[in-house]
Amino acid sequence: MRFKVIKHKVYEYANITIGSFLTAVGVAYFVNPAKIASGGVSGIATMVYHTIGWNPGYVIFALSIPLFLIGMKVFGKAYGLKSLIGTLLLSGFTTLLVDLSGGNGFLDYTDPLSVWLSALFGGVAMGAGIGFVMKGGANTGGTDIIAQILNKYTPLSLGTCLIMIDAAIIFASMFVFGIESALYAVTTVYITGYMIDKVALPFGANTAKTVLIISGKYEEIAKKIMAVLDHGVTMLEGKGMYTGADRPVLMSVIPNNEIIILKRLVHDIDDKAFMIVQNANQVLGEGFTPISKAINMQFGN
Repeated sequence: MRFKVIKHKVYEYANITIGSFLTAVGVAYFVNPAKIASGGVSGIATMVYHTIGWNPGYVIFALSIPLFLIGMKVFGKAYGLKSLIGTLLLSGFTTLLVDLSGGNGFLDYTDPLSVWLSALFGGVAMGAGIGFVMKGGANTGGTDIIAQILNKYTPLSLGTCLIMIDAAIIFASMFVFGIESALYAVTTVYITGYMIDKVALPFGANTAKTVLIISGKYEEIAKKIMAVLDHGVTMLEGKGMYTGADRPVLMSVIPNNEIIILKRLVHDIDDKAFMIVQNANQVLGEGFTPISKAINMQFGN
């Protein structure tokens, strides 16, 4: 058992380290030298680098640590040691790679094609990196924390909050780098999101997952899902046919980008819990697509 625990921890921290490095490669060698501010703290860091000259790694650190502490204050254990390590590794790797490259990256930016290539491969590297970090049960902090706080205290969904923040940063970049750079940034954000789904959720990238959880600590798990993820939970009546004992079953529908958080949450409460995660091809209702909107779309109204 102890060996399995150690193996699991090594796997998690290996994913966080690899992911942080890949994300830093995307920032240092592609989007930063191409002047593409593709949302998030790295987008702000890119604008600061090209206006003031500060290493993006320093800016990521300076912005992410206060945000991380705010996240700890608001969400408690949801922002633990692993997320702090992810933030520090991203900052450290970015600082090192920018210093090694002199801020110039791989490509010749006198050729317009180089900017397109940076938008593409920067999105691939950052998306894959963030996906690996998520597989390790962590995040790289930054503006994701602001989005989660907005989601907690407003009616807006987490996805809407993330889009709003990234859109604001990309809009600001128009005044620093011009409209063409902002359009490149939109491309990078899209590719980044696509890669996150492919790496962190290799079993599919549908809208959400239906999750069934069987655990003796079902009440504690349900409270955590509602408090941390802000999603509803339904308790179904179940009975173990072998023992004849009542076994309540929790059912919840969770967006793809929160499945990793849910797994960590359940594991921390009951590492012997039984979970079934399956594709939800269409999710209608509160927190997702309204039923009325889906009907109107179907009939062209």
